[in-house]
Amino acid sequence: MAVVRNAPGESVTSRALSVLDAFDDTHAFLTLTQVSRRAGLPLATASRRVRDLVDSRLLVKTPDSRYAIGPRMWHLGLLSAPTSMREAALPHLQDLVAATGHTVHLAVLDGLAVLVVERISGTRMVPTRHTPGSRLPLHCTAVGKVVLANAPPEIQDQAMRTLTRHTPHTTTDARVLRAQLADIRARGIARSVQEHRMGVSSAAAPVVTRMGTTAGVAVIAPVATSRLGRVTEPLRACAAAITVELDAVEAARRY
Repeated sequence: MAVVRNAPGESVTSRALSVLDAFDDTHAFLTLTQVSRRAGLPLATASRRVRDLVDSRLLVKTPDSRYAIGPRMWHLGLLSAPTSMREAALPHLQDLVAATGHTVHLAVLDGLAVLVVERISGTRMVPTRHTPGSRLPLHCTAVGKVVLANAPPEIQDQAMRTLTRHTPHTTTDARVLRAQLADIRARGIARSVQEHRMGVSSAAAPVVTRMGTTAGVAVIAPVATSRLGRVTEPLRACAAAITVELDAVEAARRY
């Protein structure tokens, strides 16, 4: 995670969010000094914001004087749309794992990335660090591409300006990526072969609800053992079933 540099005059809320953003799946426990550095805040400012967040139970202090995300964050997270999405999708993701034997992801658009909402490992598992809560790039993962292909034009335009190379196979030419996105919209399937990680291929299908929720379901497999040619239909069926479930959930929430 990149260190956030805060501009002068930023609000208390912005600085508190910078503190929370300092935590991720590889930095779950931080000292005050580490929070200060990763949030881009002076130590005294970080100390005040951390104290406020501990008082609000958004952070907790451990016996060894480090800090971690607190139980109130978990409670608030249960009210979020991705949590409802995960619950609606889980039975269908389990069916997809049973049908393919491969690891599956469910991810939702989150700024200029996708947020992994759920991951279920299959028997033909590829070692992966992409646990729920992880963020993946839009331009070089199958689930990222399928979400990007269905994202608003302004998101696509911003993504084209940040095409970071992850492997020798990563597409960093905006014209090539735009052509890929058009093909994904036409076919309803995205693919990535060693574009994000060497030795790994993936395929994904979109979940686009009537209310505009944009997400994707992906199957991940080793390049050496599978080209994912047989997962297309189970993948489409899973994404379609999740879309129906989410449409029902979103309709119920409206009324």
